[in-house]
Amino acid sequence: MNYRGVFYLLARLLFALSLALLPPAALSRLEGSGETRAFLISSAIAASAGILLGRISRTRVLGFERREAFLLVALTWLAACVVGTLPYVLIKGPAFIVDGLFESVSGFTTTGASVIDDIEAESDALILWRSLTQWFGGMGIIVLGIALLPKLAVGGMQLMDAETPGPSSEKLTPRIARSAKLLWGAYFLLTGLALAALLLCGLSPFEAVNHAMTTVATGGFSTRNGSLAEFGGGVQWVVTGFMVLAGVNFALHVHLLRGRPGRMLRDSEFRFYLLLLGAATTLVLADLLLHTTIDSLGSTLRDAAFQVASLMTTTGFATADFDRWPDFSRAILLMLMFVGGCAGSTSGSMKVVRVLVVLKRFRADIVRSIRPHGVFPVRVSGQPVEGEIADQIQTFVLLFVGFFAVGTLALTMTGLDPISALSAAVTSLANVGPGLARVGPTHTMSGLPVVSKLILISLMIVGRLELYAVLVSLYLVRSPPAGRRRGRPGFSRARRRLAG
Repeated sequence: MNYRGVFYLLARLLFALSLALLPPAALSRLEGSGETRAFLISSAIAASAGILLGRISRTRVLGFERREAFLLVALTWLAACVVGTLPYVLIKGPAFIVDGLFESVSGFTTTGASVIDDIEAESDALILWRSLTQWFGGMGIIVLGIALLPKLAVGGMQLMDAETPGPSSEKLTPRIARSAKLLWGAYFLLTGLALAALLLCGLSPFEAVNHAMTTVATGGFSTRNGSLAEFGGGVQWVVTGFMVLAGVNFALHVHLLRGRPGRMLRDSEFRFYLLLLGAATTLVLADLLLHTTIDSLGSTLRDAAFQVASLMTTTGFATADFDRWPDFSRAILLMLMFVGGCAGSTSGSMKVVRVLVVLKRFRADIVRSIRPHGVFPVRVSGQPVEGEIADQIQTFVLLFVGFFAVGTLALTMTGLDPISALSAAVTSLANVGPGLARVGPTHTMSGLPVVSKLILISLMIVGRLELYAVLVSLYLVRSPPAGRRRGRPGFSRARRRLAG
């Protein structure tokens, strides 16, 4: 295991992350909130930790394989969450450590759950920092690092595979650093378009910037206590559209920008994604029309489309208290939380492609039981899915359900009622944000026991790293690499260099 190489690159990412604390510090200086020092100290701590770790672990051995990639990704996200906690603790005091960690983890993992009861009472600088954590966490810190730091391009494909949401990450160009830049370029462009659209809808520059970042990141942090319910219908429709776009594989956005719209239209996952959104919106709208008193058809359609898009893409914004909707609508929204957006998007949860592969494999197994000698390959976008990949997808789904079940049971042991525990577990593991009952869209997580918050923090991190990065990292820390046991050529030489 190339620990020195892992820590050396982690040091560089920490130093880069320290720069992200400077814009809130500058805004605090301009608004005179008195929090400038807290952001500057946080930046200095992150930079110092990066410099110190870099000096201790300096090495020229940077060849990365999958085991180093998984470990670096897990350590980077944990370090980012710790750095993100510093401003909250320095501003609000040591008693806010657990809540500050919760807010930071919720930001970087783009979950959007919050422990701050009155966000409108907070300074603009702190609100901006919350939004920045979601924006950086949306596309991924490692993907950003590969785009900006040349040395991270060594083993970059392994890093992107370990971090990028979904079963696989598409290599858009032969150079992985170029692929990362293209993805971040599309991400930046979509954020800019969302910003322009929100400004045209009449939002102030500050609110437009924050909501553009948290919408495209499918994060859900808002500048208002009532989330998007406090804005007009035009803003809500714009946000609905950009949530849907953010839930699409960003590689397809890159192909679209290159003048290849056919790649998007031929993509099975994209078509199934739109089908699920349309069907869920229709069912929820029909249920609301039949079982609730509505103000108008237009506003009801808007609420249905918004909440379906918000919860399926795991954004977590709210325009209505959907916890008061009929049981059928709430059940649909709860099931959508398990699905998520497309692979390679900023959405969380299991991803549409995994659900699609499981459904197609289930159908193939049913047909095979009738025609045992037939060959029925599972295809996605016209390409056959290898049996090993399909097995991995099924394993992931089982792990996801297993973590969800364990999380639910653990939360009930802390005193939460079953509905609150169930919805809190899935919204944290799927990085959605609001749930039902005590964790519904009109509530924050501030009233939960400390143990419950720690459980939810763990679920958010595990969900953002898509389970495998956490499990593999824990296994690697305890077990020696296979190359050492077999005496792989060149490994002992690299180990001597590390020791020296």
